[in-house]
Amino acid sequence: MSTILHITASIRDGESVSRGLGTKLVEGLAGKQDAKVVTRDLSKNDIPFIDAERFAANLAPFAERSPEQHELAKVADELIDELKAADTIVFSVPVYNFSVPATVKAWADLVARAGTTFRYTQNGPEGLLTDKKVYITAASGGTALGSEIDFMSPWLKFFLGFLGMKDVELVAADGIMGEGGEEKIAEAHQEVEKLAA
Repeated sequence: MSTILHITASIRDGESVSRGLGTKLVEGLAGKQDAKVVTRDLSKNDIPFIDAERFAANLAPFAERSPEQHELAKVADELIDELKAADTIVFSVPVYNFSVPATVKAWADLVARAGTTFRYTQNGPEGLLTDKKVYITAASGGTALGSEIDFMSPWLKFFLGFLGMKDVELVAADGIMGEGGEEKIAEAHQEVEKLAA
């Protein structure tokens, strides 16, 4: 059985467009693949921000960690295990002030672990989380995704690629607070239905 990891980040819960798109995609893919679904809701604010002690704990080899370091690294270990176990990953991410929500950056700082999710080589960094399909369902009130003021989707795609996840598709419902917002949301839902078919 395959595993789908659904990572959500919107604080709008049931009203979230990005989450609604992602949920529809996950349900469609899970039905088609007979997959197990794991959901990680970053909007719950239970992901800690990195600090010096947590950073050191995350880099310490597992067998060499102190009991305190094991406790500090436990969250990152869990997040990394979720990524490793997933065959398909669906990110449901809104644009907040032209970029990702702070919780997504906190998540990224925890899962980027040298020697585990990427490694340094003579030719530069190499991502170790390969052979995964990634979808991003995104929503923005006014920022056009792919425009010069969109710092969310290029950063997220680059970060995922840095970890080895290069097969990434984006479904965007952007500029939905402006004219034609409902139509843009409907078009994004149609695109999700095609991807899940």
